[in-house]
Amino acid sequence: MNESSALIARLKRIATTGMPTQGDGRADDAWLTQGMAKAQLHEVFATVDDAASGAGFAVASVLAARAAPVMWLRTEASERQGGRLHATGLVEMGLDVTSLVLAVVEDEADLLRAAADAARCHGLGTLLIESWGRAPKIDLTATRRLMLAAEASGVTILSLRIGAETVPSAAASRWQVAACRSRPLEADAPGKPAFDIELLRRRGGQAGLRWRVEWDRDAYIFDQTAFASGDPAALPGAGIPVAADRAAADDAAASVRRTG
Repeated sequence: MNESSALIARLKRIATTGMPTQGDGRADDAWLTQGMAKAQLHEVFATVDDAASGAGFAVASVLAARAAPVMWLRTEASERQGGRLHATGLVEMGLDVTSLVLAVVEDEADLLRAAADAARCHGLGTLLIESWGRAPKIDLTATRRLMLAAEASGVTILSLRIGAETVPSAAASRWQVAACRSRPLEADAPGKPAFDIELLRRRGGQAGLRWRVEWDRDAYIFDQTAFASGDPAALPGAGIPVAADRAAADDAAASVRRTG
């Protein structure tokens, strides 16, 4: 069976079952040290208030999986609502911004067209697709196509959904991300980026699991031990801003390559 026939057969199976049927066979907490399963589509949901945490978690997941280079796709509306990406914040997360290509497109239709092309690029490690609000075109059909492309090319796709309601999709996993309180460092300095993570859905595995973690940028892992003692003296979470105010972002724009 050639590649085209295999993809067609795969699409027919998905159409019948409503989602891909094979799990990744990994432990429930494998993502802490290995990132999300590669060559799959994953969804990351966050409220508008937690948009920075959602983006930070997505970036950290890329780093944990060692899945660079990264292409980040967003619309002009996303830039207006969330602000431009802050290169300094990305560096503080541990990302080498020379491995990032940022593409800003006009609207949701262009976002999906660009995503379909990028998802087929074998030289790409991760494709991060950012959308705000309902984004009705990112539906079951669109996610099936992205999943097929990811499986064929080996590219990991993260769909970052800000301020969106969950809808049926072909994603291998679905995550809800919020900021949480982090531990203070010496001299009461703000703590490391900390996240409250819930696994809403996972193909072929248990869902409904929840973690509170810190991002360790030196080891490239999510660390649970920070919350093992339940220390009530933690400071408010002070995650590294990856979407800065517009003045700061303008100063840092030269550190990120932009297309479109």
